[in-house]
Amino acid sequence: MQPRLRTLATAVPPHRIGQAEASTLARHLFGDLVERLGPVHANAGIEQRWSCVPPDWYRHPHGWRERSALFVQHGLALAEQATLACLDKAGLSPDRIDALVAVSTTGICTPSLDALLIDRMGLRADVTRLPIFGLGCAGGAQGLARAAALAATMPGKNVLVVVVELCGLTFRPQDRSPGNVVATALFGDGCAAALLSTEADGPALTAWGEHTWPDLLDVMGWRIEEDGLGVLFSRDIPPLVRRHFRPALDGWLGRHGLSRRDVGRFFCHPGGAKVVAALEEAIGLPPDTLGIEREVLRQFGNMSAATVLFVLERGLMAPLPRHSVAAALGPGFTAGFLLLEP
Repeated sequence: MQPRLRTLATAVPPHRIGQAEASTLARHLFGDLVERLGPVHANAGIEQRWSCVPPDWYRHPHGWRERSALFVQHGLALAEQATLACLDKAGLSPDRIDALVAVSTTGICTPSLDALLIDRMGLRADVTRLPIFGLGCAGGAQGLARAAALAATMPGKNVLVVVVELCGLTFRPQDRSPGNVVATALFGDGCAAALLSTEADGPALTAWGEHTWPDLLDVMGWRIEEDGLGVLFSRDIPPLVRRHFRPALDGWLGRHGLSRRDVGRFFCHPGGAKVVAALEEAIGLPPDTLGIEREVLRQFGNMSAATVLFVLERGLMAPLPRHSVAAALGPGFTAGFLLLEP
């Protein structure tokens, strides 16, 4: 029995930050460093993003205690909002959730987000829990894969996956590294929830997998600093995508008896404008094919793991071709793949 994507919903926090405002804030904090790095804000392909804290919060230093408290406060609120919207689409009450997969890489808490959400929403005491930390931008695709694998072992049960990323809470104004400056042009906050079951309508998740390249651990991730998570974000990501993504994708598709010619639609994590263009080139798509990806990036920025689910939500508004692939890249350096069929 194949797991199917029953419903999908997304949520963003209340504070809108336009790109012009973000650029002004970055220049205030970093001065000539922004100029030396070029027009990173103008070329990011982002019009706005959303934040769980007001813009003035980013002007000041903050410690682990405050960041962690804000992560729990706002992460739980967004997780509940997205979950209720997801359940409402399915016509189900919260007590129908049988398993919960919680994905995030932008905050740490123990008990983990899944346990906190069970308590907050009064979910059943026998809900199966799977917290996942550290997948970064690949976490949306890989989280869905873990939920699909879990659903396949629980026929007829409802498996909820919640992806919460509050990227803004990791920003450290005293960090003048190029990666941190570039992050001010890209990252926003967002959340997505998806419900999977073997007994439901919706696209079938028929295969999933991943590819981790050797000797690329420093491409993206976090450095653990005294006051928070320090961003590790290489400028080499677009060239790496151009060189390495296609062989990994072809290998994974080949193991399932498919080729790129068999895939009618790709849903990709839009890490940034240059990454989207690199993905089109690597996959062999005409320029500007990944229009939904660019629109999500424009409206929400890079929300780490949640972003590919925002893309998928919009892509599912149209009928799916026979084979579609969702893909995302994250720390490791790792690509996550999902095969969807109507």
